[in-house]
Order: sequence, then structure tokens, then C-alpha cells
Amino acid sequence: MSEAPAEGTAQTLLRPAIVIPFTLTALIWGATWFAIKDQLHAAPPSWSVTWRFIVAAIGMGVLVLARRQSFRMSREGHVVAALFGLTQFCLNFNLLYRAEAYLTSGIVAVMFAMLMLPNALLGRVFLGIRVSGRFVAGTAVALAGIGLLLLHEARVASLAGGLAGGAVVTGIALACASILAASAANVMQAGQVARRQPILAMLFWALLWGALGDFCVAWVLSGPPVLPLSARYVASVLYLGIMGSVVTFPLYFSLIRALGPGRAAYNGVVVPIVAMLISTLAEGYRWSLLSVAGAVLALLGMVLALRARSPSR
Repeated sequence: MSEAPAEGTAQTLLRPAIVIPFTLTALIWGATWFAIKDQLHAAPPSWSVTWRFIVAAIGMGVLVLARRQSFRMSREGHVVAALFGLTQFCLNFNLLYRAEAYLTSGIVAVMFAMLMLPNALLGRVFLGIRVSGRFVAGTAVALAGIGLLLLHEARVASLAGGLAGGAVVTGIALACASILAASAANVMQAGQVARRQPILAMLFWALLWGALGDFCVAWVLSGPPVLPLSARYVASVLYLGIMGSVVTFPLYFSLIRALGPGRAAYNGVVVPIVAMLISTLAEGYRWSLLSVAGAVLALLGMVLALRARSPSR
């Protein structure tokens, strides 16, 4: 089959069940990059990740109880939840936060827009998900747009003195490793074992495992817990934990189950554009011909890919 669900129906941006979670996730995640960047100077990255996902695990547990759903899953489901949690909420985010210490948040956000590529490739290898010609064409157009956005961000960072040789290589390597970890987790969510589990229960256990892994990593790499109690830091942890995790991950992983990992990852194409729009309003961000052309191409490619019909398996 294609990146669409098993029944092979066409997926478009116009279906409310797709456009609403897609848009909400992009809008909320568009602001998370600023919160992450703000935390880097207040506490070691691993402890910031830990506090975020402790809050998220508690919040997801409250959500499961509020909806009167069960925490029970099959034994296979718990194995997948542990692997998924350690990959997505521990490895991915520890690498991501560290990448932002070497690169600007804009560059890392734009790099993450390329998530649809490893998602589609891993989906093909491990789930047998085939992609249509239109999906490939849309992805090519989107990647061209992402390339222009990356070029623009790199130029801005260079002019501001924010990029330096070895640091750039380190940051790119960390960001790429983070993308691969996120992609592996995305593909796990699209697998049959995960699809048979209640999505909120799966996320609760995954977040719990992720938070435990984060705590261990933080203690080993950064020593005893560091928790700044400034209003700004606490607010950023709560935003990332509740809005950036409890609200968005159920929406995003419902998209993965509905669209497949490749198409769902096109959410990441919109996120850096949202971040740029927020920066325009809050920080006086200036658009260039490169950034405008990149945003237009990325969105055009996204529309082409999401409208692709689903060939048979």
C-alpha cells in the first residue's frame, strides 16, 4: 500500500479529521523551538528534557483518567511502548536539545522538516508501505523548498556570527541522529502492534519510560538534578510538557495511524514556517526572497504529497 491507510483511500488536506490535528500540531510545535532555545541557558539539556517528559507523563496519565480509559495494554504493547518511549522521548530529544547548542533553532527546525524522507524509507523497509509517484514528486519539491530555507537560515546565522566550523558539523550530526531516532519511533507507531493499542495508554507508558530514561541520562551526563525555579523556566517546561507533548503527541500519532509515517511527517514542513511567522511578529524576523521561495515550495510539495492516491500493496 502507500503512505495512506490500509484501505487505500485518497487523503487530502481538506478532511477535518486530517486538517484539524495537522494544523493544531504545527501551530503548537512551531512555538516549542523558542521555548527549547530559551531553556538551554538555564539548565543542562538533559535535565530540561527530563522535566518536560515528567510533566508530560503526569499530564497524559491525567488525560487517560479524565477520559475514563484503561491503562492496560498487551505484553507486546508494553515492549513497543518501552522501545518507542526510549527512542522518541529520550534519545531523540536529548540529541535534539544538544543540536540546538551548536546550531540556531531555525536551522534545526528546518532540518526536522526532512523527517518525511526517513519516515517514508523506513516505512517501506519495515512496514512494506509503498509510495506513489505523486508522493515522490511532492517530496522532491518540498525538499527543494527546505533546501532554500536551510540556505537562508545558514546565511542569517553566518552574518550574525552564530556558526563556526566544527560546531556546525557537530550540530548537524546531532540533528541527523535525532531525526533518525524520531523516524524509528514514528514507524513503530505505524506498526500493527502499536495500532492495536489504545493511543493514550500507549503514549502514557511511552512517556513514562522516556522520562525514566531521561532521568538516568541526565544524572550520568550532568550530575544531580538541576531545576531552575524562575517563572520563565517553569512556564517553558509546562508549555513543552502539556501543550507541546500531552496535547500534540496524541494528535500527531493519530495522523501517523491515519496517513502513514511519511505523510504524517509533512507536519514538520509547516512547523518551521510557523516558527518563522511567530518570529516575524515577536522578534522582527525579516523574510528574504530565499525564505519566501523556500516556504512556498515546501508547502506546494506538501500539498502534492498529501493528495497522492494510494497504490495497492
